[in-house]
Amino acid sequence: MRRQQILFSVVLASAMSLPAFGQTPPQGAPSREKLIRDLDEVARVASVMVDGDLCQRIMTERASARLTVVDPKNRWAASDDFDVNHENYIQVKKLLIRLSRLVPYPCDVNLWMPLEKSPGKIQILIRNANEMSQFWTWGALHQDTTPAMREVLESGQRRTVVEKSGMVSVLAPVSNGLGDIVGLVEVVSRVSIDAHENVK
Repeated sequence: MRRQQILFSVVLASAMSLPAFGQTPPQGAPSREKLIRDLDEVARVASVMVDGDLCQRIMTERASARLTVVDPKNRWAASDDFDVNHENYIQVKKLLIRLSRLVPYPCDVNLWMPLEKSPGKIQILIRNANEMSQFWTWGALHQDTTPAMREVLESGQRRTVVEKSGMVSVLAPVSNGLGDIVGLVEVVSRVSIDAHENVK
């Protein structure tokens, strides 16, 4: 209970330092500098709030075992067998959505988890409403860990990435109860905002 009160205080303090959710958004897109400051603060809060133990328990064992296996008779078998433990998935997804609403413009907070049995591979386990990401390959169940992601997973430090035109991502580590970094969040938005354009 005490830990929940502390975490709530962190979120409240951070929310007070950002533009209030529900405010009329400023005319035009936010500047790149403002976007980076806002997203970095959301990423800092997310790194504290997101429970790595829950994240590790999102995928079912069966889905995890099939994720990297290519069935020669059915190339889509891994996609068809993808499954999650719904309580954990929903709890984390709802938190990521709430975090994205700490800013008054379209923003996504995505969860990326490394594949334990496939070093160097990572998956976007939770994408959110606007489907924004600088890194996700459309339709991919998993992909290579980028150098920026690897840096965050190894150092535990946040990293701002501006690689795609008009898009800003802040990567932040996710830790479990033992303090081990088990994943990362991507807090992402656009300088020129189009909330309905899917990332390809």
